[in-house]
Amino acid sequence: MLMNRAPVFSQQVECIKVWIFVCSLFICFSRGDGVRKAWISMKSGCQSSYGELHSTDGLNSVSASDGFEVSNISERSITVRHCTSEASATFRAPTNSFEQIHNQSVSHPKTRGGLGVSVCSGNRMLLWETSNGSVRRTLDGHICDVTTCRFFPSGLVVLSGGLDMQLKIWSAETGQCATTLKGHVGGITDAAVVERGRNVVSVSRDATARLWDCGQSVCLSVVAKCDSVINSCALQATDNSVYLGQPDQSVSEREVATDRQLLILACESGVLEGFGLRAKEKIFQAVCTDAVNTCAFLTPMQVICGTHNGQIYIFDIRNISSALHHWYEKRGVIYNITPVCGGFLTCTGDGSCIFRDCTNLNQNHVIDFAGSDCDPIYKVASSGSRLFTACRDSIIRKYVLPKNMV
Repeated sequence: MLMNRAPVFSQQVECIKVWIFVCSLFICFSRGDGVRKAWISMKSGCQSSYGELHSTDGLNSVSASDGFEVSNISERSITVRHCTSEASATFRAPTNSFEQIHNQSVSHPKTRGGLGVSVCSGNRMLLWETSNGSVRRTLDGHICDVTTCRFFPSGLVVLSGGLDMQLKIWSAETGQCATTLKGHVGGITDAAVVERGRNVVSVSRDATARLWDCGQSVCLSVVAKCDSVINSCALQATDNSVYLGQPDQSVSEREVATDRQLLILACESGVLEGFGLRAKEKIFQAVCTDAVNTCAFLTPMQVICGTHNGQIYIFDIRNISSALHHWYEKRGVIYNITPVCGGFLTCTGDGSCIFRDCTNLNQNHVIDFAGSDCDPIYKVASSGSRLFTACRDSIIRKYVLPKNMV
């Protein structure tokens, strides 16, 4: 098993933030009735710089105070640059804000084929249309809060898990629960679908990862037993160059397409662990500086994770001894990382949802999908050229991705 040690320092990345709704910013600027302002904050290392954006004639006269520049102003985006550090951010406003779907803090949006599914802190799991936010179905059956939900690849079936220690499989067409999977002894925190969906994987506060047979509604095996709560998981098919262990017992015929699957686990104890799904063998362990909240695959060979204290790590699974990249995001808790369009989106505790390009991580520029007034963004979902964020303020915001990202 490969292991690393927690690094003693991390790179600090410049962070530029406009502390106002970008959608409100453009509404104010476009009115043209008097001077309109927005505050700017720039953080670099231990230093912070502050300024203003202001306008006296709508979008035609947006300017910045000393030390900042504005450019590329359009109806729904604006680029702000810090002159000294040359850090910059393009802020994009949502095209729609769906306020009617939920009325409490919302999390876990997923989209597929024109439908979205999401849950809120009031234990309401809803199916809705991505075009206009109209609610189609209420998926009611979990006793406690729902903590995760996602579509199967067909888009016709939904998988959910909750603090009631149950996984449920739903028909997206009828809203009925087809089956319930029981076996965990702690609340479920995340789940993943294996290939087309004959099997699924779940992780839990009971520190285990389990493999399930959907057709017979049974647990096939405990894939992993960790030392702490497992906060998140991700699956990826790998090639033969990656060692995934040797099964020490006969494999159930009910396991389908698990042979080259690598399962990664984000653990509360501050480690990222990797397991061969079929062999149920730990392949690697990477030590981070705090609880790991989220993990994902950037490529079949590269994994990324984010921690509670704002650190982001990228590892090559073939050499886990040291991180390829490691930096401090300076935007609060890292709640979610989602790969998209050759890069990844990071959802943070200060209300940011930012995109970084994997081909140039040293570039001092991000795209910030704005709209939250400092309320945390918990999760994000992408569907083609559309993006949906889930926020503590109960609003699901819809964005159009810029053409250079699609």
